[in-house]
Amino acid sequence: MSKIINEKKFKIDVPDGKKKERIDVFLANSIENATRSRIQKLIKANSVVVNGKVIKANYLICPKDKVEVTIPTSPRPDVNEAEDIPLDIIYEDEYLLVVNKAAGMVAHPSLGNYTGTLVNALLHHTKKLSTLNEPGRPGIVHRIDKDTSGLLLIAKDEWTHAKLAKQFYDHTVDREYWAVCWGLFKNRKGEIIGNIARSTKDRKIFTVSETEGKHAHTFYELIEEFEFASLIKLKLKTGRTHQIRVHMSHFKHPIFGDPTYGGRVIVYGSALPKIKARVDNLLEIMKRQALHAKTLGFIHPHTKEKIYLDSELPDDFKMLLKKLRTNN
Repeated sequence: MSKIINEKKFKIDVPDGKKKERIDVFLANSIENATRSRIQKLIKANSVVVNGKVIKANYLICPKDKVEVTIPTSPRPDVNEAEDIPLDIIYEDEYLLVVNKAAGMVAHPSLGNYTGTLVNALLHHTKKLSTLNEPGRPGIVHRIDKDTSGLLLIAKDEWTHAKLAKQFYDHTVDREYWAVCWGLFKNRKGEIIGNIARSTKDRKIFTVSETEGKHAHTFYELIEEFEFASLIKLKLKTGRTHQIRVHMSHFKHPIFGDPTYGGRVIVYGSALPKIKARVDNLLEIMKRQALHAKTLGFIHPHTKEKIYLDSELPDDFKMLLKKLRTNN
């Protein structure tokens, strides 16, 4: 059975002081999961109205404009479907499991993305998943970004889930990420402290703010240096959305390959000969942010044993490091 959602409507009032901007750019930055090309198709279909009138893609929005967008949506299953998708399971017992999530896999179904997720794969793998979350997210104790690879903890029952979630809340879970960042670091280790809030310019991304948002704290340590980039390990004292990516970008060392926070442009080394061709080659290898959730440590809720797990770097990450080390 499927529940058909015919359309989703958005009403947006352009704030006072907003500079003139193309309507397709403005909406792509204002609506979650929207792209500029998708918005342009909606405009051609007369599904975007400003002040009660249909407009063209080159319309420039003005302060106090009233924008209405109607987005047709695809059928949404009443229940998530099990799908035979391979999983890299690092640890499993009758209470929980830990998966090494591949880059590109979404943790759970969401609007317009109802299949191919980690949840769909988990439902095929096991009949036991916690229902502590809202429907659609069975077993998911925590998340990592779609294009970040690495270890994720899954609970098979509600009691185990609650105990694990408490460890995350109390910041007693050990998590170590590895990342390739632009530039060479002045200090081999350090910390970054700065509130993380939604950007006022683009609601789909986050930024460091002195007055808004939530407290965020990241520790970093250098592992290896290359010509114009560094391999570092990072530990989270807090766990905010996009925390590592936002903090490293704010610190002027964006994660290599990150399309959202400045990692796909030459940040350091622009004066080096043939640097652009080399960087373009490396970006072809790393089509995402070079960020991997490498280790995970927690107390098993039932056995009280300290579980500490490590994972291999994915192939694209290993190839990037190989190319950086050989300098070709």
